[in-house]
Amino acid sequence: MPSARHPLLIIFTLANLGLINITNANAQLPPPRVYQPLPIILGETVEDKLSNQDIPTGDGGFARDYAVNLKEKDRILIEIISDQFDTIVILMTEDGQTVAENDDAPDGSTNSLLFTTITTEGKYIIRVRSFALTGGGDFTIRVAKMQEIGVTP
Repeated sequence: MPSARHPLLIIFTLANLGLINITNANAQLPPPRVYQPLPIILGETVEDKLSNQDIPTGDGGFARDYAVNLKEKDRILIEIISDQFDTIVILMTEDGQTVAENDDAPDGSTNSLLFTTITTEGKYIIRVRSFALTGGGDFTIRVAKMQEIGVTP
C-alpha cells in the first residue's frame, strides 16, 4: 500500500485506476505570472486600475508596480489620485528597499502625494496600493520632475 512518503506513487496509482487524469491536470493550470512592473516615464500621467488581479501583498491586499529610471539629484513628484480607494504610494529601489512613501496628500484627501530627491541613479519601483490593504479601483498616477511642473529647487 502506498504511503504518504510517496505522493507520486499515489498519483500514478489513482491515474492507473482511472480516478484522475494526469494529462488534463497540468493543462488546467494557468501559466505562471512573471513579475514585470509596468514602465512609466517621467512627465507621464497614466490612468489605471488596482484589482485582485494585481500583485498580492500577503496581507489580503493587492499592489500595482511601475518601473521608472531616475538620475542622481532628480527631484520628483509622484501623485496618485482615486475617488474609489484610499491610496498609498511607495518608492522602492529595484531590489525592494523603501526610499519614501506617502499615504495622504497635504490637502487632507486620501490621495497620495510624494516628493523626494534621488540620491543614486538607477531603476526604481513605484508601488500603488490601498490603505488598510483593502479596496481597489480606478486611479491616476503622475510622475514628474519638480522642475517640469514649475517647482524650483
